[in-house]
Amino acid sequence: MRFSIKRSAHFGVVALGFSLAGLGVSAASAETTLYIGMNGGDMERAFSQYVFPPFEQANNVKVVVVPGTSADVLAKAQAYKDKPQMHVMFLDDGVMNRAVSMGLCEKLKPSPELDQLYKTARVKDDMSAAIDMGLTGLAYNTKLFKEKGWAPPTSWADLADPKYKGKVVFQSMSTSTFGLHAFLMFNRTLGGDDANVEPAFDKWSETVGPNVLEYIPSSAKVAEMLQTGEAGLFPLTYTSVSRLKKRGMPIEYVAPKEGAVVLSVGECVIAKNDQPELAQKLAQYLLSAKAQGLALQYSGNEPSNPTAPGAGEMKDALEAATVIDWSAINKNRAAWNVRWNRSVER
Repeated sequence: MRFSIKRSAHFGVVALGFSLAGLGVSAASAETTLYIGMNGGDMERAFSQYVFPPFEQANNVKVVVVPGTSADVLAKAQAYKDKPQMHVMFLDDGVMNRAVSMGLCEKLKPSPELDQLYKTARVKDDMSAAIDMGLTGLAYNTKLFKEKGWAPPTSWADLADPKYKGKVVFQSMSTSTFGLHAFLMFNRTLGGDDANVEPAFDKWSETVGPNVLEYIPSSAKVAEMLQTGEAGLFPLTYTSVSRLKKRGMPIEYVAPKEGAVVLSVGECVIAKNDQPELAQKLAQYLLSAKAQGLALQYSGNEPSNPTAPGAGEMKDALEAATVIDWSAINKNRAAWNVRWNRSVER
């Protein structure tokens, strides 16, 4: 696929065009082609090779991936909101909230598949639904904890326990969703909520701050710091912990008593697209047990449909999980990031 993109200083994409010729799609077959915006790489390959084919065969259509980050896909949808050139898009939950508020999504039609989802997977009155569910909780270094005789953590408030001084590794709130989740949940233990983070900012320097060995931009450095024994306690997802355990890392996951936080990738049908019925049908299929079982098997996506083959390991935790208020967060996050960078990671 070839895109023609014009950029401006104020917005990343102000004009975008598709070249169907670059895909080898003729004008005659374009009506039966659905374009889906989603992450590229391993996820794109798994979906293109294993998840989409049953739908394509059953409906005599071709599903073509428009790859990009959530921000990229959102920009493309916004650039052509009056004449969409994609039909469905996958976005991280915070970005999806923005897409819905911008009027870029149409409501998902009622379906048995939608009714099968975890309640936390249905978003904004079914304007969107999760196709991949994750949980941000606390992870800890089992080797270090055993050496120290420490019991596993049980609460987000444990990040402030003085015994962990110099052993907490914290992903930057301004660059990491994991860090943002942990910050917001610690804030709740102090009486704050997603619209009022004053308690956490006010107390950080005398609570969690002294325990933090290093603020890291993302979780990529966690494995290295686990191996050196530097990382003792840190926010991380269940899926990430499972992957590190498979590599032989001394790590375990805990869902804190206040709740782990839902971290999802959602889908929405793009409003005003030229194949509304087929787009809704594709969205419905992607919520099905069959599609999500394939996504779990070949891409490692944690199902939002608990009836999918292989699902269930996280069922109890997902049903008890916390869903944060992205509407409140998106209104304030830019200001929070500035404050965080000035007062915490200065």
